[in-house]
Amino acid sequence: MTAATVALSACGGGGGGNNDGNQTASATPASSPTPASSPAATTSSAPAAVIAPAGSIFYGMNGHVNAADAYATSSPQQQLAQLKDLNVSMYRNDVSSQADAVKLASVAQMMLPSGVTVYPVLLQVVKDFTDEDTAYQKSYTLAQQIVGVQKYAYYEVTNELAPQCLVGWVDGVQSTDYDNQCFQIARGIIRGMIAGIKSVDPAGKIIIGGNTWMHYGFDQMLASGTQPDGTGGHPVVTWDITAWHWYSEQGDMRHACGGSGCHDVIGTLKSFGKPIWINEVGIRPDFPGTQDQAAAFLSSDMLGTLLSIAPQYDIESLQMYELYDDPPTGQGPYGVMLNDGTTQKPEYAAFKNFIAAHPL
Repeated sequence: MTAATVALSACGGGGGGNNDGNQTASATPASSPTPASSPAATTSSAPAAVIAPAGSIFYGMNGHVNAADAYATSSPQQQLAQLKDLNVSMYRNDVSSQADAVKLASVAQMMLPSGVTVYPVLLQVVKDFTDEDTAYQKSYTLAQQIVGVQKYAYYEVTNELAPQCLVGWVDGVQSTDYDNQCFQIARGIIRGMIAGIKSVDPAGKIIIGGNTWMHYGFDQMLASGTQPDGTGGHPVVTWDITAWHWYSEQGDMRHACGGSGCHDVIGTLKSFGKPIWINEVGIRPDFPGTQDQAAAFLSSDMLGTLLSIAPQYDIESLQMYELYDDPPTGQGPYGVMLNDGTTQKPEYAAFKNFIAAHPL
């Protein structure tokens, strides 16, 4: 669910090593824009040490420290106290500019000694670009600017780009479910971000931007160098961690059903060979029941199920969406707390109690 058009939607290392996310599926790619020139890394005062976890990464929370409303009126120290009360260790936040990066870095540096690791989700949207090469170059520069402010152990590149490229009301399991030009631009954004990150921080782990529902056809094309028009040999994107989002109406990740039939979403994600983070787990505002019923569903049907299959599918982290409700003009009350930044909803206690009962 997005907090804004480009914001988080509803966002353990290992895997691909230090790559630039820009391999090709053949010696002569059918469509490989000239790589952007590598602008010099942004100059700034020396950033702090890498923001990296010292302990468990299994439980986390989503936030929007660069947003207004509750995230602006609730101080970073208050947010930290709430995260510590929940006993989460990861805090996922979006950045879309160098100014955002400066603010996020200050929050990350403050929270790290208390055991909460912040990591950024770098944001761009497809409609801002007309071609893959421009998307690559602009995203490369943005990533350099953000990483130049502060290095992190993990960087998530984009957030839910797949839905931006769907052709009509489709499940997203097939390559033909996506618009070809839109996909090419999205691929340019992702490739540019990864290359920009690696130009400044070769050791940083890349999280492929979380998609949702059954939209895994998008990631399959990235990984195979194919695209919606059926051609292959295009740039191949590699990453270290596969991120995904799952919400209350979506059912069982092992058997999710839509117009095209039922699909093993989590099994398909595992086939990429990378650890999996479910970095948005959330209850929809239109959940058909009371808040207490929603909290019970979150604990038993969602978190309980995901925890039970975590070893089988190499799920390394579950991250709740989100800390505070959006304002009335936003995307809805997804938070475990109200938009005042202080009042706890039943989901807060459900998440806290679940973590206490299942420490990892």
